[in-house]
Amino acid sequence: MPLHAISHALTDVGRKRKKNEDSYLVNEALGLFIVADGMGGHAGGDIASAEACDQVFAMVKRGTPTLDAFRAAPGPETAAAVRRVVEAAIQAATYMIFGIADQDPSRKGMGTTISCLLVVGGRAFVGQVGDSRVYVLRGGVPTQITEDHTLINAQLKAGHITPEQAKTATYGNVITRAVGVSDHVQVDVFDFNVKVADRFILCSDGVHGYLANDEELVALCADRSMEQCAKDLVTWALERGGKDNATALIVDIAP
Repeated sequence: MPLHAISHALTDVGRKRKKNEDSYLVNEALGLFIVADGMGGHAGGDIASAEACDQVFAMVKRGTPTLDAFRAAPGPETAAAVRRVVEAAIQAATYMIFGIADQDPSRKGMGTTISCLLVVGGRAFVGQVGDSRVYVLRGGVPTQITEDHTLINAQLKAGHITPEQAKTATYGNVITRAVGVSDHVQVDVFDFNVKVADRFILCSDGVHGYLANDEELVALCADRSMEQCAKDLVTWALERGGKDNATALIVDIAP
């Protein structure tokens, strides 16, 4: 029996910002779900995140024959082709946003993170740039399946700082990869099997930055509707400061 994905999303400008630079895209027919967190403020972070969503959607839709080929004959070669579609889509967004900024000096420096989930048949394909996140909640156990492209995470991986030092670092929001700040970006792309009742949580750092541990994610997202999960995540972020825009997109795998 083929699986399909259903979803619910919620975004809020937060308590400190005047403009919401987060964007999200939901297209259940394609199985495509995106959260993008723009940067650049007056330079157009909101434009960058919206453009990224639009470009990735257009490219993935253009790649529908590749997705159909995977559904018809899932295997290493057809899966690799879908991964190429996801990477090409994010690279197209990178090139487009960089081009917009290159033509308009007032847009210089704009860019965006992107966390992209594409559910095809019984498999999830993920594309990641920046520090928005994708989690999966499976059997009540949460797993962060994307890696933060941040200075602090790079130093943690290199062993230059400890997890305890990371909690108090003043440069926690410095990202090392973004879509659109140059004409090319390194994209993390990977795929894995999904199961009925898997719940994916895509969120900007305005949400996950207020989660102290996995137990809080479980408390907010397990055993409740997608709508309530999204609302509780955003409300949690706002009640604990709401210093940034807050976006949560919930995707459930259904039979």
